[in-house]
Amino acid sequence: MSDGETPDGPAVERTTGGGTFASLKIRNYRLFATGAVVSNIGTWMSRITQDWLVLSLTGSSAAVGITTALQFLPMLLFGLYGGVIADRYPKRQLLLFTQSAMGLCGLSLAVLTLSGHVQVWHVYLIAFLLGMVTVVDNPSRQSFVSEMVGPGQLRNAVSLNSANFQSARLIGPAVAGVLITTVGSGWAFMLNGLSFIAPLTGLLLMRQHELHKSVRVPRGKGQLREGLRYVRGRPELIWPIVLVGFIGTFGFNFPIWLTAYAHEVYDGGAGLYAFFNILMAAGSLAGALLAARRGSSRLRLLVLAAMAFGVLEIVVSFSPWVWLFSLLLLPIGMLGLTTNISANTSVQMASDPEMRGRVMSLYMMVFVGGTPIGGPLLGWVTDTYGARVGFATGGVVSLLAAATVGLILTRVAGVRLKVDLRGGRPHVAFVPRKEQLATAA
Repeated sequence: MSDGETPDGPAVERTTGGGTFASLKIRNYRLFATGAVVSNIGTWMSRITQDWLVLSLTGSSAAVGITTALQFLPMLLFGLYGGVIADRYPKRQLLLFTQSAMGLCGLSLAVLTLSGHVQVWHVYLIAFLLGMVTVVDNPSRQSFVSEMVGPGQLRNAVSLNSANFQSARLIGPAVAGVLITTVGSGWAFMLNGLSFIAPLTGLLLMRQHELHKSVRVPRGKGQLREGLRYVRGRPELIWPIVLVGFIGTFGFNFPIWLTAYAHEVYDGGAGLYAFFNILMAAGSLAGALLAARRGSSRLRLLVLAAMAFGVLEIVVSFSPWVWLFSLLLLPIGMLGLTTNISANTSVQMASDPEMRGRVMSLYMMVFVGGTPIGGPLLGWVTDTYGARVGFATGGVVSLLAAATVGLILTRVAGVRLKVDLRGGRPHVAFVPRKEQLATAA
């Protein structure tokens, strides 16, 4: 094994410490996080409202999948170009543009809904436009974190970003459920559009001289191909990206499954759908806070969390009782978030600064860009064979992908899985091949 690796896999980061909320001591990141939590609440309100609006207009889970697919189709088609832009231009300025555009998308949908003229193709169009903006926003926002906090606190900041997002997920669906049943969907979209004022204010108030210097890549030919070659030649980048691609495409289709379970399996309504999302968010928040306390990222944790995530999706899909289904959403949220944070941090820390925008654009492209494939496909499976089969299918694919990538990574790292059952305390670990062979002998 090379320097920096252990039998448990590459230790890709050592943080400088400081506790779970260490990154919030940095003023620029504190402004960023404060604006983000307001915007994220609006975003989750809009997501829940959008899914329920489409289901109300069409009565089809496949239509919900198409909406999600259209929102992420631009990432699949143009995601790598977004990374080139993020590496080429100042990320703070890019974020000022993208956050403004997202706010306008939310306000447009609000006007259509409140005026009573909204049709499903309006939702499709705005979802696609929002996806186009996200192509630039995602890699810019992901790589801007390192400029605010530096490499020593990167893992902590990434984890807190996820905790921020999931905290908003606890509030947004609950507010959306209340608004949908009282004053209508349009006001949820309106509040989402206005919520983008908060991150824009935070970006404008930042002290630019306190940002860590970034490596600006000048305009040139072949930069996209250069990024692909860079990732292809590094297994510590390519295989985590492959894994999150499968899980993002097939395992994270919760808008399709949770609407189907709330509407068809358990005969609930928008309130039950919002409740399911709150439980998922609670589990995800716990996973994010636990990740913020860890000092390093190991590929072993990524693989094991992804495998457990797939197993739990299979188990929960056949739950006969709504209380058991609801209870199991908590660990599913925790494991899904642990998988995402572990992969995100591993990939960022293993990337050179001048390549980070392109690497993260590829990461986000495969993670959310596969939704245009997985969304309609899993929506069709759910409509045709039922919600239980649809949910279980996502779990099976996630489990198989995690197991396959895990086997590949153990070969690349020159280690094997060792299970020690002695002393009545089972222990699972990755050990060097020679030690495993010597033990077997």
